[in-house]
Amino acid sequence: MRNYQKLGIKQAIRLVAVIGVLAAFIAPGLGRAADEGDLAPAFAARSLNGDGTVSLGSYRGKVVYLDFWASWCAPCQAALPALEELRKEFPSDQFAVIAVNVDQDPEKALRLLEKHKIGYPSASDPEGKLPETFGLKTMPTSYLIDRQGVVRVVHPGFRTSDVDGLRKQIRALVETKK
Repeated sequence: MRNYQKLGIKQAIRLVAVIGVLAAFIAPGLGRAADEGDLAPAFAARSLNGDGTVSLGSYRGKVVYLDFWASWCAPCQAALPALEELRKEFPSDQFAVIAVNVDQDPEKALRLLEKHKIGYPSASDPEGKLPETFGLKTMPTSYLIDRQGVVRVVHPGFRTSDVDGLRKQIRALVETKK
């Protein structure tokens, strides 16, 4: 009986060790979320219009408003013209709006953009990998990212009444030259 108990304990210790090693390799891929104070996950994705790629890293040194949207999302549709206006308010060498569209059929997003013209790039992510990476819980969700690539504000949802608060947050970061 003693040998059986010792064997059971040894096996349990090995199992715990194996689980620990697996967790160390798997856990970084799980629950990756971009929370306030975190470095925004780097990405490069195909442009929605098919003209090259959209890369978050290419905007380093600027304040970035990263918006996740879909054509089927009513608040996303309301955000498009509001974000376009915010984009125009700040110097382009200091502030940028970029977007990630998550429609499984990118043609639906392109049809919507025919009605709501935007002057900022939108990546296409029909597989939904980037929302998973950023830890999205609702649509739309946006991230205000400082010049060093740190997420300063996570903004779930969108209402037109949010614009004044967003403007203040953007202005504060743009005026911080670090």
